[in-house]
Amino acid sequence: MKKTIKALKFSAAFLLIVSSFIACDKDFNVIESDVLGTENSNFTTDNAVYPISAYNRKLNSLQINNLASNLLGVFNDPAYGKTTASIITQVTPTSFNPDFGENTVIDSVVINIPYFNTVVGTDDDGYSKYALDSLYGNPEAPIKLSIYQNNYFLRDFDPNSTLNNTQNYYSNASSTLNSAFTSTSEINFDDHIAATIYEEDIFTPSKNAIKTTIGEGDDAVTTRTTPAFRVVFNQADYADELTFWKETIIDKQDDPVLSNANNFKDYFRGLYFKAESIGSDGNMFLINLASTAANITIYYSKDSSVEGETIQSTYVLNFTGNKINTFINDYNLVTLQNGDKDLGDEKLYLKGAEGSMAVIDLFGNEDTNNNEIADALEDFINEYRQTDDNGEFIKNKTTGNFLLKKLINDAHLEIYEDETMPTLPVDENGDAYHKYDRIYAYDIKNNTPTIDYLIDATENSQSAFSSKIISLSQRDTVLGRYKIRLTEHLNSILLRDSTNTKIGLVLSTNVNYTNNAKILQSNDAVTAVPAASLLTPRGTILYGSNENVSEGKRLKLKVFFTEPKQD
Repeated sequence: MKKTIKALKFSAAFLLIVSSFIACDKDFNVIESDVLGTENSNFTTDNAVYPISAYNRKLNSLQINNLASNLLGVFNDPAYGKTTASIITQVTPTSFNPDFGENTVIDSVVINIPYFNTVVGTDDDGYSKYALDSLYGNPEAPIKLSIYQNNYFLRDFDPNSTLNNTQNYYSNASSTLNSAFTSTSEINFDDHIAATIYEEDIFTPSKNAIKTTIGEGDDAVTTRTTPAFRVVFNQADYADELTFWKETIIDKQDDPVLSNANNFKDYFRGLYFKAESIGSDGNMFLINLASTAANITIYYSKDSSVEGETIQSTYVLNFTGNKINTFINDYNLVTLQNGDKDLGDEKLYLKGAEGSMAVIDLFGNEDTNNNEIADALEDFINEYRQTDDNGEFIKNKTTGNFLLKKLINDAHLEIYEDETMPTLPVDENGDAYHKYDRIYAYDIKNNTPTIDYLIDATENSQSAFSSKIISLSQRDTVLGRYKIRLTEHLNSILLRDSTNTKIGLVLSTNVNYTNNAKILQSNDAVTAVPAASLLTPRGTILYGSNENVSEGKRLKLKVFFTEPKQD
C-alpha cells in the first residue's frame, strides 16, 4: 500500500533531496499550497524489491606484491579452515659506501618491526598499555617462526613486457608450499634459502611495550617504544648470527655491493619470514614493514683516533623495495567454487587471503535476444523514466539527463549473515567474532569504488571501522545484517544511461584502502579484487539470492522512491 506523505513529517535531509529533484524535473514542481498536507501534497512514497542474482566467485592467483601491510602467522578460521601467511621482503641500506673503520666488532644486531597497536590505558607506573590491532586467531597459540636469507631476486620490472611494466607476483594458496606465480613461472621460496638467520619454535606476539635500557645503575636510562616483533642478536647468545652479519655487511666495505641500492638488492636479495603451524590453532598478525621504525640495525664498535678507545656506531637497513605475502590455504571445512550465475547461490562465501568473493548482478537474467540490456533492467528503466506520446524517453534539454517520473530516494542491498556458521566466541579484545567486519563493494567492470562510496562524506582516516558508513554501513550486531547503498549507482543508470556494471562484494577490515590486486590470467569479468581483502584472513558466510533462501533472509535490492500522486 502506498503511503501518502503527511504534513510536516519530512526530515530536513528528505526535503533537501526532494527540493533538488524538483529543481531538475518539472513534473515534481507543483505544490499548490504553502503547507503540505494529506489533501494537497501531490506526491507519495513507496518501496519495491527488485530481482538480483548473487553468486560466488572463487579467487585464485591474486597479486601479492606491494600491499599496504603484510600478514604473518597461522589463522584457523572456524568456518573455513587454516591459512598460513609468510613474507618475502627486500631490504635496503639507508646509506652507501660506508666506512666501518678498523678492527670492527659487531656488538649486536636488532630486527624491529612494529605491530599495529592501540593505546588502551596506562599501567601502575603511568606508562601506556597497548592492544594489538589486526591480531587474528588465538594470541596464546604459538607458531614456529623462521627468518632466512632469501636468494630469489625480486625484480622491479617484468622482463617479458615490451612496455617496461612492473613485475607482479601472484598467490598460489592452493599449494602446500610458500610459493608464488609470475606470468611465466612458479617460484618455491623454500628452494631459494641462502642461510638461516633466526628460528623460534614457539612464538607468540607480545602486546607489551619494548623497553630499552642504556647504561647501568644510577646512570641507566630506559626508553619505551610501541609493541613490535623484535629480535636481538647479542654476543652472548648469537655469536654465529653476528658472524653472518659481519661477513655479509661489514666485511663488504669498499665493495661495489654497498655502493648503491640496485647493487645491494642483487647481492643481498632480502629476508624470508616463514610461519609454520605447530598445532591445530595459531596466531596471525599484520606487521608494518613500511614504518620508519621497521629496520635492521647493526650496532658495532671500531677503533677511535684516540689510542685504546673505541667508537660505537650503527648501520641501518630498511624494509624498502619489493614485498610479497605468500598464503597457504587448507580449507578443510568448506569447498570454495564458482557459483550459479543464473539462479544465484543460497550462500555466499566471503573469505580473505585468496579465498572467495560474491558477484552481484543487479536485475540479472540477461535477454538472450538483446545482449545490450537485461529484461528486468529494461522494465526498471521503463518504470522510472518519462516517455513522450511515441513511447520515447524524454531528456532535459539543459542537462541532457533523462526526465524521471519516479525519484529514487534510497536504494540498498540488504544482506544477512548465515547465523548457523561456526565462529570463535570472542576475539583478542573480547568482542564478538564478526563485530568489526565490513563488507566492501566495488564496480567490477572498472575496478573502482562505487559512486555511492565516492560521494560518501563520512570518511574517517583514524578509524576504518567508522568510515564510509553511509555507503557501506556497519554490521548490525543484533541482526547480523549489512546494507550496501547503491542509490547513486541506480540514479546514474536512469538519468545518464550509465552501464549497469556488476558489483563485487569482499570482506574488508579497512574500507579506506581502495587499491586493487590484479588476478593472473582471469577468464571472466572479475579481473582484480580490492587489495584489502588480501589483508584479512577472516571469512564470513552470507545468505544469497537463490529462491531456496527464506524471504526474510534472502539477499535483495530494496528501492525507496517518490512519485506524483495519481488523481
